[in-house]
Amino acid sequence: MDYAGRPVVYDYADLNEITLAFAVSIHKSQGSEYPVVIMPLYMQHFMMLSRNLFYTGLTRARKLAIVVGSKKAISLAVRTTNDQQRYTRLWQRLLQPI
Repeated sequence: MDYAGRPVVYDYADLNEITLAFAVSIHKSQGSEYPVVIMPLYMQHFMMLSRNLFYTGLTRARKLAIVVGSKKAISLAVRTTNDQQRYTRLWQRLLQPI
């Protein structure tokens, strides 16, 4: 295997330590759990930095969560709440006779 330009050699007995990995968005991960979650938080996507997405990403980790990124991005994610009013008209639908 090649890691950052350096060859990495695994002994045959250690092959069970290698696992297929892939990226999943926080939106798609809702309702799932993973042994390890690595969350990159950078200012390039500042519109997506919010407390609820940060919380959702962290709570997908069953054993270990690793947050990678700038302090500024992590701080922004923790401070930003998306308290937007939703216009679902649910209360009107509940009041309608069946």
